[in-house]
Amino acid sequence: MGTTKRQYFDQETNAIAEICKALGHPTRMQIMTLLWKENNRTCGEIVAQIPLAQSTISKHLSELKKAELLNIKNEGKKTIYSIEVHKIQVLKKYFSNYLSNKTDLNEKESMVPDSVSKKKKENNNLKQFNYQFPDKKTKAD
Repeated sequence: MGTTKRQYFDQETNAIAEICKALGHPTRMQIMTLLWKENNRTCGEIVAQIPLAQSTISKHLSELKKAELLNIKNEGKKTIYSIEVHKIQVLKKYFSNYLSNKTDLNEKESMVPDSVSKKKKENNNLKQFNYQFPDKKTKAD
């Protein structure tokens, strides 16, 4: 058996990964969209809007709850779900920073003449994404 490669990341990276993992299903995205439009809904109200079984919606709500994307308030027998805005702000901040950095890189690339940037892209395409295979034989070998 092979060994498992473990990579340890900082707390913010792990938090973003958990949020993205929880949002990585279309039904959960739809639930979050419904709650964003009108917060404080019960499971029954969500089921009325999404054509899936109540048990399926409950499972997705529990996944969102595990990722701490939902606030839960019990009122008698009802459970009221609402969005945890702080988590969404963390995600928004992350993507805003990512996109602004990406825009800065694109602007820097646009300053380089086309002939130079094409050669650079052709030669360093794999290195740009840190895909380096030192033990891999190339056609020239």
